[in-house]
Amino acid sequence: MNKTVVLDVVGLSSALVGDHTPFLTAYLKRNQLAKIKPMLPAVTTAVQTTYVTGRWPAEHGIVGNGWYDRTDSEIKFWKQSNKLVESESIWNTAKRMDPAFTCAQLFWWYNMYCGADYSVTPRPNYLADGRKMPDCYAYPASLRDELQAKFGQFPLFSFWGPGANIASSQWIANAAMYVEEKYSPTLSLVYLPHLDYCQQKFGPDLSKISREVAEIDALLERLIGFYEQRGANVIVLSEYGIVPVSRPIHINRILREAGLLGIRVERGLELLDAGASRAFAVSDHQVAHIYTESEEVKQQVRQLLENVPGIEQLLDGTGKKEEHIDHERAGDLVAVAKPDSWFTYYFWLDDKVAPDYARVVDIHKKPGYDPVEMFMTSKARAAYKLLRKKLGFRYVLDVIPLDATLVKGSHGAVRVSEDYYPVLITRKSQEAAVVEPIEIKEIILNSIFA
Repeated sequence: MNKTVVLDVVGLSSALVGDHTPFLTAYLKRNQLAKIKPMLPAVTTAVQTTYVTGRWPAEHGIVGNGWYDRTDSEIKFWKQSNKLVESESIWNTAKRMDPAFTCAQLFWWYNMYCGADYSVTPRPNYLADGRKMPDCYAYPASLRDELQAKFGQFPLFSFWGPGANIASSQWIANAAMYVEEKYSPTLSLVYLPHLDYCQQKFGPDLSKISREVAEIDALLERLIGFYEQRGANVIVLSEYGIVPVSRPIHINRILREAGLLGIRVERGLELLDAGASRAFAVSDHQVAHIYTESEEVKQQVRQLLENVPGIEQLLDGTGKKEEHIDHERAGDLVAVAKPDSWFTYYFWLDDKVAPDYARVVDIHKKPGYDPVEMFMTSKARAAYKLLRKKLGFRYVLDVIPLDATLVKGSHGAVRVSEDYYPVLITRKSQEAAVVEPIEIKEIILNSIFA
């Protein structure tokens, strides 16, 4: 078997490679660049699962970063159990091919209880008094303690939110090299999220994100050099490219104004009541899963949305099948935005009654993805809240704005320019300049067992 490392550089597209990536530019002169055809939905959990299973969402069941659980009548985002994946992952396939195979699964999603030999993933502690403490989950459990003793507490607040920066990718890189030196796995899957943050804030605008692009380029130089010295075949890829956007679509507000949304009022604030709704949308970047109570309501929603500016596709049974997303977890309709647009989760009509979680970083309570969590209303307000924390007072870090126009980059749709396709960089030339996402598993297996 050949030692293989897959570096998932989130948001990397050919549009970013150039003057600010001296290492990658030189690296491409001795390696091969192909592009990966975007899949629906082009979001983290769905794409990563397609890569490691070689199956479409219709088969593996990961139709987005979140979906509506029809049994619990709850919208659930960012779950971590690998039991949600309904197809065989690459580490199990490779183990059947050679029982000596081992795998390190480092921050790719659906990491918990996945069957990989070594794994690490973000997992904060939620304390009884309401605090959220940075932490991670690892297998074997002792690995978590070793990594945090050596590299410090996992920097959760650098991984996502207004404070997101290169520190989280550096920590993951350090963890990956530690695991390599201690265990020497056959396959290492390493997730580097850094380019996701700046591009969602500013779009793929190199005049504004050149520093971040240079930072990930330097980190790649360090990681690739380390692994190549150990004889590994390194594959660099991304899940999606990020496109410039300028138009947020408040799809749940449209459904609410048509009388289809269920709203509950608690403590004077509004909450989306999915189970009581005739129709509602689970927004996920440029894709929105719309769940309806009946065929009649579904047709009403179609008529309501088909001429909304910014919506490019409304997929029903046939459309979902054509896009390989016809799974029971998917919405009855799946809306896809135009490349310059994206879907918010916002459902309130007056910011004064927005739910309390709207102004905080809370990826689990929000009934949809919220990239506005990357922004901050006021550094002074944040400093005041953190001072209260240090003094032992209760506090809510309610510093997230409610202005969706701040977001300048998004992903999820598939009809985008090839400049924003995800990339695949390998030593070996691919037969095609553009490969399908379901081919990635076989490309990795060929690297291991060639």
